[in-house]
Amino acid sequence: MEINGLPLHALVIHGAVVLGPLAALLALVYVVPRGREWARWPMVGAAVVAAGFVVAAYLSGRDLLDSNPALGQLPAVATHEDRAGVALWVTLVFAVLAVVVGLAHRHLEGPVRLLGSLLLSVAAVATIVTVVLTGDAGAEAVWGGR
Repeated sequence: MEINGLPLHALVIHGAVVLGPLAALLALVYVVPRGREWARWPMVGAAVVAAGFVVAAYLSGRDLLDSNPALGQLPAVATHEDRAGVALWVTLVFAVLAVVVGLAHRHLEGPVRLLGSLLLSVAAVATIVTVVLTGDAGAEAVWGGR
């Protein structure tokens, strides 16, 4: 997959690396009662778009490796690939939680709201950590030896 000779992966990773943590930060604002109304829809929208970019980055990365098998033999690329698999699932779980909590917003009360906020917070932090670590491993794979 290429656009004007540039691998699609090199383009979509920027959306994943920016929007994944942004959506997660919006979720952390959402769980604070004063930020709940303001952050609700931006969190839901950013989480869905971020998940789309992460899926596109993962699939385009797989395609890039399939078209250049020698890349997969490099330790830095293997690390990036391993972390990408984790980031994919963590971000998808986060996006589902963000959508469910955002849509059920008015119906969540008491312990259920607390549980939803706790799960959303954990998923948000995990998303930030896994996306940053994956992006760092990818940058190391591309630029590390130079």
